[in-house]
Amino acid sequence: MLRAVHWLAMPLAGIISKPQKAELGTILPELREWLRERGWDCVLDPESAAYLSDSGVEGVARAEMPDRKPDLVVVLGGDGTLLAAARAFAHTNIPLLSVNLGSLGFLTEVPISDLYATLQAWCDGTASIEVRSMMRAELFCAEKGEITRRWDALNDVVVAKGTIARMADFAVEIDRQPVASFRADGVILSTPTGSTAYNLAADGPIVMANVNCMVVTPICPHLLTIRPIVVPGESAISVRVEGVPNETYLTVDGQEAVPMHVGDEVHCHRSEYSVRLLRLKPNGLFNVLRSKLKWGER
Repeated sequence: MLRAVHWLAMPLAGIISKPQKAELGTILPELREWLRERGWDCVLDPESAAYLSDSGVEGVARAEMPDRKPDLVVVLGGDGTLLAAARAFAHTNIPLLSVNLGSLGFLTEVPISDLYATLQAWCDGTASIEVRSMMRAELFCAEKGEITRRWDALNDVVVAKGTIARMADFAVEIDRQPVASFRADGVILSTPTGSTAYNLAADGPIVMANVNCMVVTPICPHLLTIRPIVVPGESAISVRVEGVPNETYLTVDGQEAVPMHVGDEVHCHRSEYSVRLLRLKPNGLFNVLRSKLKWGER
């Protein structure tokens, strides 16, 4: 009688990197070897694989990496790299370990010096995980009379005019109730995580990441009475383009942009998906504000 043999699959780590970072030539071989010594296999995006070309490693497109079902994704870069990875893995529960190789790094809080300590904490089950809500954005095309594109954003969705200096006209509705029509450079619809991004630069409020809300912030409105609004997380927000001087664009997380025309609308609500960020230990929003933006200093 034959006994069944059960093979235990090796844990799999995904690796996503920012392009053209010279230090990755040293970091990636060391990281791959550290994971191998502990029984991990790796799947790398093309940007990461390029640094291991002499080992015959082939890259996998970021959009296809979730199909490999990694247990953990290591993101090496800045906030932009993490935002791209977050959207790629939005429909999974896979945690992201974001390591800061950029200049500011609000989201990529883990310094390179803590990379292996954080990975070891994950292996030991002692790491901390922060859950960040996302925003679902849907583009309604007036000409076609239907929704033509959908996205999940971790930071924000922005409707703003193009390069010409003249302002555009926008109308905002919340839960199908008119809020205001106004002229401005644009409108920012932000998650709590995105409150410290473009929203902060546009004088919007800072919101702690665990608050269930969204923020509507006009960009340079031509009315002193128009101010940022914090709305419940279950709200449905619509921004309609009512007049444009030249071109208006919808931008998702500052990375994906599509043109909008008069009558087009963007509809936003809380996404069913969220992002899980792996930390060695909880850092806290105000610790990040103090260290990154010198919060509270005279």
